[in-house]
Amino acid sequence: MVNDGTSHDGQRSPETVGEANDTAERKTNLDRRRFLRTAGVGVAGAGLAGRVGAAANQGSITIGVLAPEPGQNPIGASMANSARLAAEELNQNGGIGGATVDVSVKDTQEDPSVGNRKYQELTVGEQVDLTTGVFTSEVLLNIMSSIAQQRTLHLSTGAATPEASRQVAQNYQQFKYFFRTGPVNSQFLGRNMVEFAEANFDSMGWDSVAVLAEDFKWTEPISQELEGALGETGVDVPINTRYASDTENFSPIYDRIQSAGVDAAYVVMAHTGTAALVQWAKQQRPFGFGGIHVPMQLPSYYQSVNGAARFAVTQNSATPTSEITQKTVPYANAYQEAYGQFPVYTGYITYDAVKQYAAAVQSAGSRNTDDVISALEESSYTGTTGTLEYYGRDQQFPHDVKYGPEFAWPVWLQWQETDGGGSQEVIWPEDVKTTDYQSPPWV
Repeated sequence: MVNDGTSHDGQRSPETVGEANDTAERKTNLDRRRFLRTAGVGVAGAGLAGRVGAAANQGSITIGVLAPEPGQNPIGASMANSARLAAEELNQNGGIGGATVDVSVKDTQEDPSVGNRKYQELTVGEQVDLTTGVFTSEVLLNIMSSIAQQRTLHLSTGAATPEASRQVAQNYQQFKYFFRTGPVNSQFLGRNMVEFAEANFDSMGWDSVAVLAEDFKWTEPISQELEGALGETGVDVPINTRYASDTENFSPIYDRIQSAGVDAAYVVMAHTGTAALVQWAKQQRPFGFGGIHVPMQLPSYYQSVNGAARFAVTQNSATPTSEITQKTVPYANAYQEAYGQFPVYTGYITYDAVKQYAAAVQSAGSRNTDDVISALEESSYTGTTGTLEYYGRDQQFPHDVKYGPEFAWPVWLQWQETDGGGSQEVIWPEDVKTTDYQSPPWV
């Protein structure tokens, strides 16, 4: 569900999803670890772009989507197509306050400087009313100053770093335009891993685990949350390591885990996830495998790795069959009917963001940005991933979606084989559970 997977790690689909203009100006072979930098786009005199855009174009509302490679990466395609689906449904019912909803998609290429440039194109150039999307934390943090400058509302739907909401806490008036509709931030993702362990490890036979986290920005708060807290649940944690972000050969790491005799590898992976999973399955390592594994969240992933995901476990925001709310399954089915495949977690969240924005505009009776911000701060909206409310300005993570069983609450799934294919079966929480955990037969 997180946040920060990659099109370079088993996430790409052979099908082309979206429209040709989504992939314009795409670069390849990007340096994924490029140092964050400001794009240096001139923005003098553009501080009120969001409000000017709304006032100048009363006949329509334009939503700008910042998505990674939306023509071929399921993460980006789910963002772009879900915004389109939400806009289509809104337009079929009179738009937003009578205004037609349009969608403009830009490719961030998962690159901070490109992301900032595309953000400027949407806000300064097209003067959109709302921006949404953004997958990697590196891209999000690089556009935060631009969000403050443009004063255009942004509902983030992919990146998990809590650093963005900390900026809202430190300078509310400057950064109040930022909201995170999902996923829950990385600190809460880590907390949810601890809660899953406390509720399930006993029955799963995971009395001892090795924690493996890839060394990227988004995983840092998760590692901090797991440190100590996991052991306090009664689980033995002899190995807790952050490994290099360019790791391709996991055999030395797995040799160490095997020697420690633990019951499972408890992982935090996105970019490196496919290599780690496939090697675990092919080598039939004698321990379970689960945690936060972004590639496994992709509904078509089982086929793309030839069944290697069987018996592996991951956290997710939603699945096509999990009845988190009355909106979850209908949305997933509508997406599948429109685009021929089910969405990734970023799709659920982006769909919710557009619909919640529309509800906030209606509630405020205005498209003025400050009025919509106030409406969002007071909003309680039933989305596809739970009841969406935001933390207040005086709380630790202002404008982050609230975390908990009554709010945004991740599900945990295991890939199991059904009818010769793979199925994402929910094993927790109990209220949406579809089956029990199955241990790999070689463990």
